[in-house]
Amino acid sequence: MSFFFIFNRSIDYTRIKMKIGKYNLKIITSGYFKLDGGAMFGIIPKPLWHKTNPADEANRIKLSTRHLLLESESRKILIDAGMGNKWDEKSKGIYAIDEKYSMENALIKIGLRHEDITDVILTHLHFDHTGGSIKMLDGKLIPAFPNAKYHVQKQNFDWASYPSDRDKGSYLKENFLPLAEEGVLNFTNGNEKFDDWIEFIVINGHTFGQQMVKISDSSNTILFCGDLLPFTSHIRLPYIMGYDLQPLVTLKEKKKILPQAADENWKIFFEHDPETTFITLQKTDKGVTEKERFTSFD
Repeated sequence: MSFFFIFNRSIDYTRIKMKIGKYNLKIITSGYFKLDGGAMFGIIPKPLWHKTNPADEANRIKLSTRHLLLESESRKILIDAGMGNKWDEKSKGIYAIDEKYSMENALIKIGLRHEDITDVILTHLHFDHTGGSIKMLDGKLIPAFPNAKYHVQKQNFDWASYPSDRDKGSYLKENFLPLAEEGVLNFTNGNEKFDDWIEFIVINGHTFGQQMVKISDSSNTILFCGDLLPFTSHIRLPYIMGYDLQPLVTLKEKKKILPQAADENWKIFFEHDPETTFITLQKTDKGVTEKERFTSFD
């Protein structure tokens, strides 16, 4: 397998494939939005994070909603569902949602429709990961992917249904309760295999019951890391989001996962980094650091 860089920043959707096991992988981007930079970097001073993630006049930084699509003869699996398009004007302003992009357009660009998706794997139920799971039709909230099963950790669903006052603003029940009511939710429980090539790895620092998605065969491994590592800069151990419910647990999880990823040459896939799609890692005398950076794969 060979890699190459795409330097043209006007390219927003990537149709290039990679094969792992029986799956052809495609990268799609369903949108961009902004969150407070300080919240995204926790204790890290702005003069440091601003170098890699410049903020606007409201101190917000840009995030992507980037997805992996896994295609086999019998399945089309989407990882996470993005922000969706149910936002009111006030919320669009708060999050600076870029309305030029959508999941519908992202799928059209690779020749698919919502109806083609057979499975949606949700890393967790925060609004930027599951907002696109639901759409409004004739005044009713219904599954946006009508032929899909949605897979989420039971632990995360339970927490999202009764969140704390601290994080209830991130768990909007209209984004996931209709899935349960329609009977299309499949609950996963801890670290388990989806099939021979897809495995769930549960982490609890950011929120309870987040599942990372590891796709691997004898020659390649990609880790869809969700909100363990929003940006490439979060590879550094102290770079932990202020949003995380258990930051010291996040630190422990990073110390466990990053060395293994370096040893086994995993590709770390970023959902939110607006510039970098994935990286490889290396061990150095300064710890685990970035080895190579890519915007696509071939």
